[in-house]
Amino acid sequence: MVIYLDHAATSPMPPDVIAAYADALALIGNPASIHGQGQHAKRLLEESREAIAASIGAEPVETILTGGGTEAVNLAIKGLFWSRNADSSRPRILSAAGEHHAAMDAVEWLAGHSGAEVEWIPLDELGRVDESALKSALGPDVALVTVMSANNEVGTIQPIGRIVELSDAHGVPVHSDAVSIYGYLPIDFGAAGLAALSVSAHKIGGPVGVGALALSRLASIEPLFHGGNQQRGRSGTQNVAGAVAFAAAARKVQLNQAGDAKRLAKLRDRLVSGILDAVPSAVLRGDPSPEGRLPGNAHFTFGGCEGDSLLFLLDMAGFSVSTGSACQAGVPEASHVLLAMGVSEADARGALRFTLGHETTDSDIDALIAALPAAVERAKRAGLAHG
Repeated sequence: MVIYLDHAATSPMPPDVIAAYADALALIGNPASIHGQGQHAKRLLEESREAIAASIGAEPVETILTGGGTEAVNLAIKGLFWSRNADSSRPRILSAAGEHHAAMDAVEWLAGHSGAEVEWIPLDELGRVDESALKSALGPDVALVTVMSANNEVGTIQPIGRIVELSDAHGVPVHSDAVSIYGYLPIDFGAAGLAALSVSAHKIGGPVGVGALALSRLASIEPLFHGGNQQRGRSGTQNVAGAVAFAAAARKVQLNQAGDAKRLAKLRDRLVSGILDAVPSAVLRGDPSPEGRLPGNAHFTFGGCEGDSLLFLLDMAGFSVSTGSACQAGVPEASHVLLAMGVSEADARGALRFTLGHETTDSDIDALIAALPAAVERAKRAGLAHG
């Protein structure tokens, strides 16, 4: 049996979500059609939108369904930038170093193709945004600020409330990629004061290829593509089955969130202490305080090891883990997140991320702690042999 500890990459779909998905896939009807089957599809779509909106503290009218988290992030960043530059010159974008590549690549694309001027706000050694640097960088020529709600690699929770407060003083909208916190920490879009917030279904046990962008009534965006105007800021026939399954997963995590977060935090703390005892040379990365990091995230670097070697050794031992973002898996480079935190390249190459989910058990944690020391020793010997 394989023990799955890579929920930040994707979380398995529970049987009831799969069943809801399968039932919805059998439906006939475009939700834009006016006949009975089309209107039935539309009703299911809008009921699903309501559930998804409720899970992030947004209104249904603010909730744009997308083809995933990456599209939601791109729509927010590019759409806000283009809209903010339609009537005045606001070329600057402020983004935190160490963002997910969905945001980093979108921002860099705007710099190369739409005249954006990008300023990367530094991170401290825990992976948290430098508030003083952000405050100094803000001004009337800033189009937007984009910062993750929590880092997807090291799990550090960002001070989004403070970032919004600083940005509001200059009338600058803030987008937050909340994919990594969705389902693990409560989200209240309406209370956060954000202009936009992105989430993804498959991180909470929904299907791949479905996401959502919460867009404030006070914000405006230019669309990425055109042809139908089915949603505010997004054209295209809407994915009813994907929305139904997304909503099923959203209802499930919202119902159990507080209890699941408490349980995962206990498992995470047990894993952290167990790894530090079993492999004393291991270094926990991110905020070490329990309240300062995601409840299901434990990220370590192992000196003298290559993270890929450790990953493969643990895979052979029956554990699914990661070296960082799945979107960068297979890229032979040190994590840009760790480098932005001031970790040396040599140390950053020995990174492993363990992320827990709803089915993770105490015995899973114990098994990993028991298997890890041997894997680390083998990885170190392999590193010495190649060195």
